Amino acid sequence: MERLSQPSSQGSLEPFSRSEEDGSGKRMLLIAGVAIVILLGAVFLVFRGAPKKTGGPPSYASNIRLSDFKMSAAENFVGATVSYIDGTVSNAGTQTVTHAEADVSFKDDLGQVVQQETVPLKVLQTGGPYPEAVDLRSAPLGPGQSRTFRLTFESISAQWNRQYPEIKISDVSVK
Repeated sequence: MERLSQPSSQGSLEPFSRSEEDGSGKRMLLIAGVAIVILLGAVFLVFRGAPKKTGGPPSYASNIRLSDFKMSAAENFVGATVSYIDGTVSNAGTQTVTHAEADVSFKDDLGQVVQQETVPLKVLQTGGPYPEAVDLRSAPLGPGQSRTFRLTFESISAQWNRQYPEIKISDVSVK
């Protein structure tokens, strides 16, 4: 075993063992490794998001009818293509809808889902030169009412088969 010298508090050199130094360094590496694993586990738990609902859509979702789909695309101010699905939303229930979200599944030529998004269902309001898509909190949908809606997508997978996606109401708030 190699012996090294270390200055003492009185200024003279005192021998110490390299194996003692190596053992302490390995112990510190082990402690740091365990701390990193614990930290990564905590970050994973925090950022994995809320678990997906397994009970299906809320009961009032069956009262929301979507029809008359039309797809379009436009270039935004930075030159990127934004895609839209417009249609008619109808409230066949007895309560006023104040919020709705849709699960939208884009498929490829084999019928496999290549992109799935949950997007807010917004209704179009006119009043200026262009219709504006607003949340249902600002323009609630009363019982028996129908309005034009819009779903907006910043990008769609290149594998998409260019057919209308599957759209299901996944969340509804009523008053």
